[in-house]
Amino acid sequence: MTTHSAFPTWADGVRMEALTVFVRGLTVAAGIGVHEHEHGRLQTLVIDADLELAPNRVERLSDTVNYELVSKAAQGIVEAGHVGLVETFAERLAVACLVQDHVRRVRVRIGKPGALGGTAEPGCEVVLSKG
Repeated sequence: MTTHSAFPTWADGVRMEALTVFVRGLTVAAGIGVHEHEHGRLQTLVIDADLELAPNRVERLSDTVNYELVSKAAQGIVEAGHVGLVETFAERLAVACLVQDHVRRVRVRIGKPGALGGTAEPGCEVVLSKG
């Protein structure tokens, strides 16, 4: 009699090509902007982050990266004080993610809704990789 696992297992010849941990739509209230009217007030930033990992099987949290890292790193940047440019914020966040052991490449996209008025959302995207 053959028994079947509730979950399939890896078959011979199957390999993982990519593994990405992501966060979408994270909002933070940040002191950000180069214009005089932007100092002394908080503005909303909308953050998307993709953390590409080495394509290995993941069985434990120690095999991957906790996506809470993105939220905590973003909040740390906010708490450090006013940042002039969205690009600077994105770069700092990308570096904070990239220094994690399993992360090989990171893409951070930050939108700054309300900066132009209306429905437009300006922002930037930063991509960093190791090596």
